[in-house]
Amino acid sequence: MPITNNKIIHNRLEHMPISLFATVMGLAGLTIATQKAEHIWGLSSTISTLLFAFSALVYLLVLSTYTLKFLKHREAVIHEFNNPIRLSFFPASSIGLILLSIAILPINADSALIMWAIGSAAQLIFTLVILSNWIHHEKFQITHSNPAWFIPIVGNILVPIAGVELGYIEVSWFFYSVGLMMWIPLLAVLLNRFFFHPMMPSKLLPTLFILIAPPAVGFISWLKLHGGEVDDMARVLYYFALFTTLLMATQIKYFAKVQFALPWWAYSFPVAAITIATMIMQEKVGGVFFDITVPALYATLVLLLITLVIKTIQAMLGGKVCVPE
Repeated sequence: MPITNNKIIHNRLEHMPISLFATVMGLAGLTIATQKAEHIWGLSSTISTLLFAFSALVYLLVLSTYTLKFLKHREAVIHEFNNPIRLSFFPASSIGLILLSIAILPINADSALIMWAIGSAAQLIFTLVILSNWIHHEKFQITHSNPAWFIPIVGNILVPIAGVELGYIEVSWFFYSVGLMMWIPLLAVLLNRFFFHPMMPSKLLPTLFILIAPPAVGFISWLKLHGGEVDDMARVLYYFALFTTLLMATQIKYFAKVQFALPWWAYSFPVAAITIATMIMQEKVGGVFFDITVPALYATLVLLLITLVIKTIQAMLGGKVCVPE
């Protein structure tokens, strides 16, 4: 029996998916949104502090386990990196660290700087390696493209959110420029894929929500780079993010048919991003629309994360995670 148990552990480790890092993106997004909600509503920071601790713990757990997979099953990691779909999820590890740096910045700037520097450097390396991989590919087809392709390139837009406050203005502009300029052509590629080719497999449908993240995060970073002023460009980014959110809401009947799997976590960070962006609009612009929308979005985000955590734990206990696909 011990041998059998060891074999089960061995197999699960070998099949641990890189996409598990997306859980950290969602949890960290909830943490940052909660920090913003506490500020707006004059609440104590107890809940956001606990959420940060939980998010950081999950990150360390996923990172250490995946590192163990790399040490013991390097061929499996290489195979995953060469997978046209899973390749895009590798930078979720660096984005998770950048998000944690944003969350801890109000608490400890020194820790935030370390996390931000490591996360940003790793994000740049992933961007260069994956973009080079795309350019010199021999295996990618248009049907391999999906919204997760935004992660390695457009993830750079996140860097200024902490980078500006840490004093690295030009570095922040560098990353923002890369992310923003690559977002537009990648969006065109995906629209071509959606309009003129067969739809993605149903399991990947939740990744459509990732379309919300670039303009929503782009809006937040734009404000950081422009002293908090909601100018014309900021409005374009925010309202396009809002439109994309409404577009996703109209697709609910399709999402409702998708059985739970790890791609469901693709719902989490984009919802957090539009929630935070709307909270900022409430502060900067005001109005009845934002007063109503902010609590509705935040409540949706909280319920979504609770659902994802419960379903993920159930799937893990049921042996449905870290298995061959």
